[in-house]
Amino acid sequence: MDGLRVMTFNVRYDAASDGRDSWSHRRRLVASTVRYHEPDVVGIQEAMAHQMRELEKLLPAYDWVGDPRDTVAAGGEHTAVGFRTDRFECAATETFWLSETPETPGSVGWDARYPRVATHARLQDRHAGDQVVVLNTHLDHKGERARREGIELVLDRFDDVVGDAPGMVMGDFNCVVGDPAHEYAVDHVLPDGRHLFDTRGLANYRHGPTTSRSDFHDLLPDMGIDHVFVTEGVDVSSHAVCTDRDDEHYASDHFPVVVDCTP
Repeated sequence: MDGLRVMTFNVRYDAASDGRDSWSHRRRLVASTVRYHEPDVVGIQEAMAHQMRELEKLLPAYDWVGDPRDTVAAGGEHTAVGFRTDRFECAATETFWLSETPETPGSVGWDARYPRVATHARLQDRHAGDQVVVLNTHLDHKGERARREGIELVLDRFDDVVGDAPGMVMGDFNCVVGDPAHEYAVDHVLPDGRHLFDTRGLANYRHGPTTSRSDFHDLLPDMGIDHVFVTEGVDVSSHAVCTDRDDEHYASDHFPVVVDCTP
């Protein structure tokens, strides 16, 4: 497979309390950030149903898969996977809940504050025929057990679907390097013996701050909580935390993480 650019981006849900930093003032900046960096695959977190509809219109080069976290019919937050339609088609996809009952829409797991979900997609290159498996998730921001159990469930499901294809696990883990959920991912070994690696450590070149959080205007230090992991054998040339902004604010309270790799 040719080189692949992947992005994980928590775009912040639409909150009226954000005032001038609310979605209506940021949506075009979010879309232009994705458009400028041109990822082949992008994992979005926190986008509500109407935000996803707007991104679909603003980013016509991409298709999206993934169900909302509250119920399949509701307008809640998504962990959607987007992919460039000129390069990929989706061969299979599933959304599941990070809980003791992962097939139950809206279920809340362990000590989590809210329902949390993960979406995986098996993408097939339209030209080369090669496949890659991408899993996007958003772990809970309050429950330490929910983060630990959640990432364990995520990786168990990843094991079930990745097969021998190259794969990526990305998203907002709500924990920094060294915390238990991150360490569980670092130590993970796939059924075929391949290891999972944090792209920070594999990248030949790193760009941007170590944090991936802001308050829309200033960086929040020591909060590198957005991660991209790849399976063993994927070559990673660069890892970037992209602090794009306009005159008013950053596009979100998270920065997109962009990784260039060759599966």
